[in-house]
Amino acid sequence: MSMKVLVTAPYMQPVISHFRHRFDEHGIELIIPPVTERASEEELLDWIGDVDGVIAGDDQFTERVLRAAPKLKVLSKWGTGIDSFDQEACQRLGIAIRNTPEAFSQPVADTVLGYAICLLRHLHQMDREVHAGEWVKRPGKALNECTFGIIGVGNVGKAVARRVRAFGARLLGCDLVPMPQSFLRETGIAMVERGQLLAEADVLSLNCDLNPTSYHIMSDDAFNRLKDGACLINTARGPLIDERALVRALDSGKLGAAALDVFEEEPLPAGSPLRRFANVMLAPHNANSSPRASERVHLNTIDNLLGVLLAERGNRGHD
Repeated sequence: MSMKVLVTAPYMQPVISHFRHRFDEHGIELIIPPVTERASEEELLDWIGDVDGVIAGDDQFTERVLRAAPKLKVLSKWGTGIDSFDQEACQRLGIAIRNTPEAFSQPVADTVLGYAICLLRHLHQMDREVHAGEWVKRPGKALNECTFGIIGVGNVGKAVARRVRAFGARLLGCDLVPMPQSFLRETGIAMVERGQLLAEADVLSLNCDLNPTSYHIMSDDAFNRLKDGACLINTARGPLIDERALVRALDSGKLGAAALDVFEEEPLPAGSPLRRFANVMLAPHNANSSPRASERVHLNTIDNLLGVLLAERGNRGHD
């Protein structure tokens, strides 16, 4: 019995030919549509009608899309975050969701540390200025002179804490989940309420999931409570930040600098006001870049998908 799999994950599409034999041996047809960053609801509606499974990116799998796919049995996410999937609808419709936990904790944590050093030392600004013929000596801070705050101390947040601790910074964390005592002892991190973290952090890193409680966690109110001149780093999800509030905080000088790998709309629109700030570093949702981690996620995503589809095929065979 043949099956069809839609491949929308943009990181998987360029390498899918290397794994095609895994699908061929089970008689699975691959559908690979053009996707730049993520598939919209309308695009998915054009492709989803007769597929049994999806190797998905951060696509808009709304209930409308899911109901248009009567054969769909599994969304196998390339990576960890599944906030763009209507998870309640998947549960009601019997559609399995699979992902790779802790897929990119190490490269993302490296990126956070790199951003922190660049922002505190003004490396990005001085590079641009010297290239432009200027010679401005900007006063920088060392990490061991700073308080480093982490909102979301999960796998990535813990990896960030371990790196930052090695530089001697004071660590503050905020999370709904209690931390293991071994981790607290290892890093010396103090778990505090969000208000205290905002008021005391010289550098703030967002490493939490996107969910109804974290949407726009950085609002006007949060920026007003932030320590004057603090640096903000977001390598998690764009909608954690209200970008209009972010622009206001940058314009007022309340926020000293920012580094953003993710945005409310991706790709970042050409007219985004964030492009005009010299003290803001921008990147194209690339903090996860790592050959070793990507290979592991490629394999795990395929295994997750086939595990559900082949079990489903076996069940049909016994009907």
